Amino acid sequence: MPSSYSFDVVSEFDQQELVNAIDQLRREVDQRYDLKDSKTKIDIKEDELSIVSLSDMTIESVKDILLQKATKRNLSLKIFDFQKIETIGGNMVMQIVKLKKGLSQEISKKLSKLVRDNMKKVTASIQGDSLRITGKNKDDLQSAINLIKTQEEELDVALQFQNYR
Repeated sequence: MPSSYSFDVVSEFDQQELVNAIDQLRREVDQRYDLKDSKTKIDIKEDELSIVSLSDMTIESVKDILLQKATKRNLSLKIFDFQKIETIGGNMVMQIVKLKKGLSQEISKKLSKLVRDNMKKVTASIQGDSLRITGKNKDDLQSAINLIKTQEEELDVALQFQNYR
């Protein structure tokens, strides 16, 4: 029996589910009557999406559809960081959507302080873009998860709990 147990708090998303949501989005944009002739292009890169179209209104419609498809695929809407819509050449507009992955140092420190202040039987250590919580009792770790979940609404990132052992 291990002398201590641990889990990691991370902020990640399933890349394949995002790709599937984008594919569904492209199909719907190609088929919808109001978006069919909008010359909308959606490109996905490792850490961002770009949406190019004829008008701000079209981009807003595409954004709404993207959020619906992401929700249906169990992707948190907190992973999307919508940038300002910019005008590019040829009467086209573009919006960059940054994809948030990993805990920032600021958020890691805030969660670590929360756990240290409220729970004396567990320790929190920042490890890159994740936070490791360690304790001698599994019940204490469950309490730590519940404590962190109460603060999740205030944070602008989606949290997951991994490597529970």
